[in-house]
Amino acid sequence: MATKAYILIKVKAGRTKDALHALKRIAGVEQAHSCFGRPDIILFITVADERALSDVVITKIHQVEGVEETDTHIVADS
Repeated sequence: MATKAYILIKVKAGRTKDALHALKRIAGVEQAHSCFGRPDIILFITVADERALSDVVITKIHQVEGVEETDTHIVADS
């Protein structure tokens, strides 16, 4: 069964637009939106399992220039 999660992302000032475009290109990302306040970006992703989610967060999302922090919330019931 697929794993779905909301990922709240803090981005360096002035980097939100570029980070958002890069995040939208990551496989599995279904939605990504910039917002006012905290977090800077809210992303919704679907991946194969929790291991794949961890891999995407560590090797893809954290590598996007400007990303400072992430806070991942796995969907419990859909």
